[in-house]
Amino acid sequence: MSTTGIVKVDHRELERFMKQGFIALGVPEKDAGTCASVLIESDLRGVESHGIGRFKMYVDRIKDGILKPVTKETVVKETENTAVIDGNHGMGHVIAHRAMSLAIEKARRCNIGMVGVRNSTHFGITGYYPAMAVKENMMGLAFSNARPSVAPTFGVEPVIGTNPISCGAPTDEDYPFLLDIATSTTQRGKIEVYAREGKPTPKGLTIDREGKEPTDSIELLQTLIKGAASLLPLGGAGEELGGHKGYGLGVMVEILCASLTGGSFGKALTGFENGKPAFHRLGHFFVAVNIESFVPLPVFRGITGSIMREIRESAKMPGKQKIYLAGEKEFDTIKVRRQEGIPVNLPLQKIMKDLAQDLGLKGFDFPFL
Repeated sequence: MSTTGIVKVDHRELERFMKQGFIALGVPEKDAGTCASVLIESDLRGVESHGIGRFKMYVDRIKDGILKPVTKETVVKETENTAVIDGNHGMGHVIAHRAMSLAIEKARRCNIGMVGVRNSTHFGITGYYPAMAVKENMMGLAFSNARPSVAPTFGVEPVIGTNPISCGAPTDEDYPFLLDIATSTTQRGKIEVYAREGKPTPKGLTIDREGKEPTDSIELLQTLIKGAASLLPLGGAGEELGGHKGYGLGVMVEILCASLTGGSFGKALTGFENGKPAFHRLGHFFVAVNIESFVPLPVFRGITGSIMREIRESAKMPGKQKIYLAGEKEFDTIKVRRQEGIPVNLPLQKIMKDLAQDLGLKGFDFPFL
C-alpha cells in the first residue's frame, strides 16, 4: 500500500470482483461478464467516475427493485436497417451491447444500422459502444439521455440530463478516434469522485437556485439530488462562452433517445415516483456506419489518420508539449493500467470491503480485503 493509501490492483481481478458481484445479485453469468467488461474498460481508460466507483450504484438499484438483474428486452419495431428496443428496465450495459450489436449487424447488410432503445437503465461509459463498431471496421455513434441534472441556458432548474455523445472511427494510427463527452460541463460521477477525495468542485461547473456556483462537493451532491442545484451545459452559464451550444446538444440527444424511441424524457427519468425509488426509463440511440459503402476502408483510415496527424503537428501553446486527439490519452492510460493496475483509494477500498461482505465475495487478491 502506498503512503497515500492508494493501492493498485490488477484489472482482471477487479473485473472478476464486479462480475461475481453481479452474479451474486442474480445477473446471469454472461450478462454479468458484459456489465463488468464495460465497467473495467472505464477504469482502464482512467474514467474513474464510471468504473468500480459506480459498482455500488448498480448494487443498490437492484436491491431497491428499480433495476432488473435478468434482462428481457423486446424488439417493438424493426426494419432492414432500424429497430426500436424496449429494455424492460434490465441491465443497461446488456441492453446497449445487444442494441449496438444489432446496429452493426444491420450496417453489415444494409450499409447503415440505427437502433433506438427505451425503458433502459444506466449503461456505463458511452464510448464503449462506438468502440464495438470500430472493432468491426465501422464508424459508431452512441447517445443516451439521463436523469435531469443540467439547467438550460438562463435557467437554474435541472431539466436535462448530462446526455452524452460518443463517436468512434478507425484510423491508420495505433488507436482509433474515440470521442466520448457529456453535453454538460461535467457529470455527477465526477463530483462523486471529488467528494470521495475530499476535494472542492471547481467553479463554473454548477449553479444553484440563486445563480451562485457552489463548490462544496459533499453538500453539492445532496443539493443536486434535491434539485436545488444543477450542472451547467457544456460552455457554462449564459451564452458568452457557448453554453447555449451545450444546451442545444443536450436537447438534440433527448430527441434522439426519447422522441425517436417513443420513450421518456426529462423529469420522468428521475428514478423517483411519489418520493419512492422507481425505474429510470432511460433512452439510448446507436448508429453503425459501414465505411466501405462510402469509400474503401484503407482510404478512410488514411484520411482520418492524416487529419489527426495534421492537428497534432500544429503549433502548440507555450509550455505545452503535445496536442491530443480524442481517445489518445485514454489509449495511453490503458497501456499503463494494464501493466501497473487500477488505483483504488481509501474510500473506495472501504466500499469494496462492505460490498464483499454484503455479497459474500471471497478469494480476491486485494491487499485490503
